[in-house]
Amino acid sequence: MRNSFKSSEEALAYRSALRRRVWSALEEAGVAAFPRPVYGRIPNFVGAEQAASRLVRVLLDAGVSAVFVNPDAPQAPVRRMLLEEGVKVYVSTPRISRGFVLLDPSLTPKGRAREASTISGLFKYGRAADPRDMPRIDAFVAGSVVVDHGGGRLGKGEGYSELEYAILAHFKLVDEGTIVATTVHDLQVVESQIPLMPWDLTVDIISTPTRLIRVGGPRQRPTSIDCGLIPRGKILEIPILRELCVQA
Repeated sequence: MRNSFKSSEEALAYRSALRRRVWSALEEAGVAAFPRPVYGRIPNFVGAEQAASRLVRVLLDAGVSAVFVNPDAPQAPVRRMLLEEGVKVYVSTPRISRGFVLLDPSLTPKGRAREASTISGLFKYGRAADPRDMPRIDAFVAGSVVVDHGGGRLGKGEGYSELEYAILAHFKLVDEGTIVATTVHDLQVVESQIPLMPWDLTVDIISTPTRLIRVGGPRQRPTSIDCGLIPRGKILEIPILRELCVQA
């Protein structure tokens, strides 16, 4: 059973141990990439380009026209390749502190997709995107520290991917038809099942440098913003959450 732990504290401790194990495995195997060390991060890894290429081919075959991609380093190749293929890419600013940004391929100068896919390029070539004006999102790409074969996923423990998805769900931009995917190194895919918490986001597709895993089984998706689950400090740091969660 996925959630066979006796208490949530026990499950949370196991999740933390899984993260530490994977971060250590990447560093010890010599496949951790800049920025290093990868501890405490969505880890960049050797082979991120190959994992991105595998995923982007699948997304293009699905006919995507607007894709959300997290802002972390290992997913920069996903952002670049989608831009090069003429797909609109929506990205959250780090910690969602400045909301969302659109990278529009029609407005990105030729030959600048690689630069635009970086954090500095995001602010140079992107433009602010209000969820009220965004189109339906065909696919949501999340960064991960650990994933399992059933689609369970752990980020670095701060909940930003779940918040990003919840915000988009609040504005009816994602739903059960939205593809949720991640790119990771093979060492980040574990055989044991990750114990899930109520706020967790599971994935449909896991793309690694060597394979594509299509996940079957139950999905878990936030359908709205649950302000009661979000620390007040985080609400106050994120403008859109202040607007939606703090009573006037």
